[in-house]
Amino acid sequence: MHPAIAWIADELAALDAGHLRRAVRSITPLLGGRCHLNGRELVNFGSNDYLGLASDPRLIEAVAEVSNAGSGASPLVTGYGPWHDRLEAALAAFEGTAAAIVFPSGYAANLGTVAALADGACSIYFDRLIHASLVDGARSARSARLQVFPHNDASALRELLQKDAGRLEKKLVLTDSIFSMDGDVAPLVELCDICDEMGAMLLVDEAHATGVLGAGGRGVCELLGVEHRVPIRVGTLSKAIGVQGGFVVGERSLIDWLRNRARTQFFSTALSPVLCAASVQSLEIIREEPWRRERIPQMRDRVLNVLHELGFTPPHSIIGPNIPVVLGEVDRVLEASRLLEQAGLFVPAIRPPSVKEGTARLRISLNAAHDDDAVQRLIDGLRRVLVAGTDGRAAHATESSTLT
Repeated sequence: MHPAIAWIADELAALDAGHLRRAVRSITPLLGGRCHLNGRELVNFGSNDYLGLASDPRLIEAVAEVSNAGSGASPLVTGYGPWHDRLEAALAAFEGTAAAIVFPSGYAANLGTVAALADGACSIYFDRLIHASLVDGARSARSARLQVFPHNDASALRELLQKDAGRLEKKLVLTDSIFSMDGDVAPLVELCDICDEMGAMLLVDEAHATGVLGAGGRGVCELLGVEHRVPIRVGTLSKAIGVQGGFVVGERSLIDWLRNRARTQFFSTALSPVLCAASVQSLEIIREEPWRRERIPQMRDRVLNVLHELGFTPPHSIIGPNIPVVLGEVDRVLEASRLLEQAGLFVPAIRPPSVKEGTARLRISLNAAHDDDAVQRLIDGLRRVLVAGTDGRAAHATESSTLT
């Protein structure tokens, strides 16, 4: 190893000692919420493809209309074409907003949007469990003051904003709508009340709710009736929509500002037209086939009922497709994941730093393509593995953290 980077070997050894070193595994997605892994076919409970659209043949057919695979340049140079225009128009129509802007990824959407909004004098207030991309966006706003409030504690946010009421600066509040590692939901009605009262901008990341929640699939903001009260809504094309990319929707002035100030958008090569075409088709399917999102609560309730019977206590506010099973120690969750894989089920183990020390967990992600047999196999596997693994002791959910 080159001597200048010899320190990396020691750091990797430390990760190995704590069973925290990651390695990619080659997984081939299959229809029906399944996958190939290590030469075996498994039921896939690890994917964020919540509506089962990533492998839908109609998305592949839509791509055939595209004449070029790459966009060739950044959006403000020559990279923006007809398919980008179609996708942004489709997103604005789907979300019921004046305009939309597409980013290369959901991470880039959050990073660039937060930094652009916090330009100049600004205080940023964020839930301690927001996604790392929002945290990094806040940290990249070099002149901003960062204030963290306890998870889903609207009263603590109010106190922070009241203390800063005399400060002549912009105020920006950041939250996920669904916190994917815990599965719970932000108190968006209360957050809207506070932001309206205190004159703060509210950004809601709907990454794990877009396509899944609300009568039209627009997420928690739609479900709770606060769409018109949230000025900045971020979403992703990479989860329920089944493709790749991120987006922001809102007033046209907001979108124009981001086109001119969101560095992760205009300094990146524009999203591939292939991905744009597939996303347009996916949005059409989501609108025409509501049964996909309607199926998820049925599966979720079956799984939650069994977990409660086994003595586990996932958050009561889980309304989306993600269910955490907190086991605590890294060794324990790795073993549980391995045993489930032996039973034909892919349920990933989530370890620090994705969650806080002592809260390692299985994370179950449900997919509308899972049939009743797949859900029953999951339930049977959980009964065997969790009962054997707890020795009669119940595990209890505690807060995770993606901040460090």
